[in-house]
Amino acid sequence: MTPAEWRTALRAEGVPFTELEGWTTRGRDQATGKVFGPVHGSLNHHTAGRDSLQAIAYQGQSAAVPAPLSHTYLPKSGRLVLVAAGRANHAGPAALNSFTAIKEETAIPTPSKASGTVDGNDSLYGIEVENLGDGKDTYTRAQYDTWVRYNAAICRHHSWKSWSVAGHLETSVEGKVDPRGPVEGYGKRGTFAFTTQRLRADVEERLAHPASWSPEQHDTHQEITVEPAYINLGLAHGYQLAPDTWDDIAFTEEWSDDLGQHPATSEVFVVGPARFTGSLSLRFEHLPVGDVVQVRMSEWEGATLKQLHPIHEVIGTAGGAYGVVPLVKRLGPGRSMRVRLLNQSAGGIEVASAVLTALVWKES
Repeated sequence: MTPAEWRTALRAEGVPFTELEGWTTRGRDQATGKVFGPVHGSLNHHTAGRDSLQAIAYQGQSAAVPAPLSHTYLPKSGRLVLVAAGRANHAGPAALNSFTAIKEETAIPTPSKASGTVDGNDSLYGIEVENLGDGKDTYTRAQYDTWVRYNAAICRHHSWKSWSVAGHLETSVEGKVDPRGPVEGYGKRGTFAFTTQRLRADVEERLAHPASWSPEQHDTHQEITVEPAYINLGLAHGYQLAPDTWDDIAFTEEWSDDLGQHPATSEVFVVGPARFTGSLSLRFEHLPVGDVVQVRMSEWEGATLKQLHPIHEVIGTAGGAYGVVPLVKRLGPGRSMRVRLLNQSAGGIEVASAVLTALVWKES
């Protein structure tokens, strides 16, 4: 797909997405002398880590396996990131018997190295879905819904059947086990274990409907409102972030706040009791290559810090540093949520942009 075709297919299928700077020309075609395509399927992976966008887009796995490591990245927020339009290092050697089945859209057999191998990077789209891969870390409901829509969008564009959708474990001759792990839910379904068979069935169900279709949702908890509120906050101007001190982001620009809970220049972006899901997109200037800014959510009761959440990291790269942090949480009564930054470089840097987008379900 061309970049324009990617955008058209994803929008039609209802996939929320963002575009990583430079994605339309990013790829391994020139470096390898191999042209990406023709493409015959969509290969699905889990990241086996957290905050994986930097590694996928810029750092790579090793000198032997440089970036990009996939065409798209799906964080827990459910907002897909377009990473590369060209050849990506995600599939590695694919068993010929599995690859042939994907290409011919028949049942995928157990991968056999004896059948021979092909370079899956030549002709398979790759998506990396954020998950530790330990069998315990959960894919969020929003994440899985986007996952299904993404694969359906590719299939619908190419007029493929759901057998064109595969997991890395179904093609790998190297013992790959991804993707795996529990899923928070989908449609009217509650928690279930991810399998590629289930993913294909959900993709097939989507393909039986118009691209605008959405699965019927299960009844949510009575305390949660049916329609979520939307908030979209940011910075009117960039600001300096000194080293070695945790500092809350003060959102100074409000594009939308359905809840009306965000006073001007406030660190608080949501007040409990509520549940929310979304993402925070960050851009830093003057962060040295390889240096780190840590990002974490924090819960407060009034002016008292009550709980700190896991740390995410944004790593400095040439030309600026970018990061997308997922925001998924239930917030108890009387508590508010903020986002804190820690500049671990030796000198000051600029927080050039911070855009927070979230859906919030208020509880009574």
